[in-house]
Amino acid sequence: MNNATSAQAQRQGGFTLIELMIVVAIIGVLAAIAIPQYQNYVARSQASEALTITSGVRADIGEYYALHGEMPGENVEIAEGDISGKYIKKVIYSADNAIEAKFKKNSSLNGSRMYIKPVNSDPSNGWECSWSSGSDADKSLLPSGCKADDS
Repeated sequence: MNNATSAQAQRQGGFTLIELMIVVAIIGVLAAIAIPQYQNYVARSQASEALTITSGVRADIGEYYALHGEMPGENVEIAEGDISGKYIKKVIYSADNAIEAKFKKNSSLNGSRMYIKPVNSDPSNGWECSWSSGSDADKSLLPSGCKADDS
């Protein structure tokens, strides 16, 4: 009995190889789920910069519409071009009454273009967002602050 007691006392505690492999597998599964979700979160936050950075332009367009009863044309000066941000390369107001925000190549949206248009050509109805055709960006990445264009 003395030998059995001394053998148990000498046995060291620790993790077996299978226990360590299970822990590594669990961490791998969690990482496989978390990394894509984090990348989507980053892309959505970068896309929301377009709404934030164009708020002044949208206010100017809304004021012009309220005063004149129509959308500004090409010859109306709207602050654009010099507007940029951390992820936005430039902002342009186009002839089809859309504000175009072009993302930088080093952003998660990799040079995509987001179009922000007034709903039913009336800024008081709110704004809708869409990606340019051929863009890799998913509709789920559009900011929740503007209605997605379903057309």
